[in-house]
Amino acid sequence: MREIAVFSGSAHPGLAAEVCAHLGVPLSPARVSRFANDCLEVQLQANCRERDVYLIQPLVAPVQEHLVELLLMCDAARGASASRITVVMPHYSYARSDKKDAPRISIGGRLVADLLVASGASRVLAMTLHSPQVHGFFSVPVDHLNALRELAEHFRRYDLSRTTVVSPDLGNAKEAAAFARLLGVQVAAGAKQRFSDDRVQISSVIGEIAGRDVIVLDDEIAKGSTVLELLDRLRELGARTIRIACTHGLFAAGALKRLSAEPDVLEIVCTNTVPVPDGERSEKLKVLSIAPALAEAVRRIHNGESVSALFENPHS
Repeated sequence: MREIAVFSGSAHPGLAAEVCAHLGVPLSPARVSRFANDCLEVQLQANCRERDVYLIQPLVAPVQEHLVELLLMCDAARGASASRITVVMPHYSYARSDKKDAPRISIGGRLVADLLVASGASRVLAMTLHSPQVHGFFSVPVDHLNALRELAEHFRRYDLSRTTVVSPDLGNAKEAAAFARLLGVQVAAGAKQRFSDDRVQISSVIGEIAGRDVIVLDDEIAKGSTVLELLDRLRELGARTIRIACTHGLFAAGALKRLSAEPDVLEIVCTNTVPVPDGERSEKLKVLSIAPALAEAVRRIHNGESVSALFENPHS
């Protein structure tokens, strides 16, 4: 059996350390430096030769810095004769650039996937991609995890007898339906139209809301404009209580503060795929760890076991 080596970029070293703690292996050191001309240089400071190398790096702000850092880490591992290089990317921000919906625009999700493979990545471990088809942008195997089990375990502590899971849009409705099945509750979805990055309109919500305890589920919350728009519709429809859940809590531009200021929002739940931005804290925020799930997936990949089996028992 090949030895394992785990490295972290500078995007989220705390998560990498937690994953290594669950694996029972050390987090190998890496050095990131910058030349006078502003170019980055990466050195992996542990032996990679014929090892199973895992590089943990979510693409969070500053995204371009962390992307180039990850590409250089892949190249360094390949140059050091790693047997296999697995990119553990808990958040793939370029997954939102997944279609040509306007003339002469780039499809960044596919381009960045090609760059990762070109730099040496032989496998990718991702968490809750913005859309499942992004999986197909990669020409190497992709293990696509989700955080629905972790989120469901958290919400099972509440009385769910009058609960409805609400997706802000139809694109996320399938994920919301799967989450609702885990909880044994109803599901609803908003009819959303996007006009710009931070301007959306939700004209209606399809499903039962009046007198219900609502859990709003989205894959990520950046500026929070979609969720804020949805809250208006939920109030109009007579929701009894509102909780918000997502996998990637990006909380850009003061989003957490704005959402927390809504008096009828009881709780905001996310996972630690990305670090909570500095200065963004709230008593309503609950951060769940996905390190155990990532560690178990890494262990299964290393041992040649099924990763999809992680999701076969929804209550595990």
